Amino acid sequence: MSEKKKSKFNKKFFIHLVLILGVFITIVPFLWMILTSLKTLGESTQVPPVIFPKKAMWSNYLEVLKTLPFKEFYLNTIISTVAKTVGQLIFCSMAAYAFARIDFPLKNFIFILILSVLMVPGQIFLLPQYMIIQKMGLLNTITALILPGLFSAFGTFLLRQFFMTLPAELEEAAILDGCNHFQIYWKIMLPLAKPGLVSLAVFTALWSWNDLMWPLIVNTATEKMTLSAGLASLQGQHGTNFPVLMAGSVMAIWPMLVLFIVFQKQFIEGIAFTGGK
Repeated sequence: MSEKKKSKFNKKFFIHLVLILGVFITIVPFLWMILTSLKTLGESTQVPPVIFPKKAMWSNYLEVLKTLPFKEFYLNTIISTVAKTVGQLIFCSMAAYAFARIDFPLKNFIFILILSVLMVPGQIFLLPQYMIIQKMGLLNTITALILPGLFSAFGTFLLRQFFMTLPAELEEAAILDGCNHFQIYWKIMLPLAKPGLVSLAVFTALWSWNDLMWPLIVNTATEKMTLSAGLASLQGQHGTNFPVLMAGSVMAIWPMLVLFIVFQKQFIEGIAFTGGK
């Protein structure tokens, strides 16, 4: 083997080794959660740790269903996630198209102002958002979960970068055919932005499904809680019952795993195309 081929082989070997290590670090906690959900309480706290349970304790999952109203949690989370995702796809895509393809006064200044939101920790907005929701009389409602998440600066930036990669000739041809800006956005640009829209949808769905702090603050009624907030209360009731906690976590995350597995191709394409600019 020549020195050049040997150097190339060593480089690829090192890269694959790092990737395998990254996969291992990512997968092990997830597998440990599943295995713990099938253990007894004694096995979950035993030292040295027990990797595989002697007998699968599926009763841990039944215990979660008996302890918490998981049906209501799932329904609240699904409604909140779908509403936020649809809202961001509509409002962020409209704003992104305007910033990318329309010239208007102070466009760059307004866009920079929107991007500045990304530089501020989200916790800063919790108090003003809570006060607004309180004055609107929406505490302990599903609407309170949805309203603050209908628009995001990140979604606007993501789709703006995608719209900027589309050729200007399409827009010019549409204008010659008599289309206005909304018709160009709806009939031409939006269908071409499908990879970017799928990426934003996956991002928003994951964020909304896993959101914990805002649902805990704005809704205290059990029947209006989401899965993340419900699991937090489960931890309070079973602070040392790790198998029950892990069973609840597995029940909460499987829809997002399915979503990512189904749309992973479009998700990766969207990120690649958006970053191409």
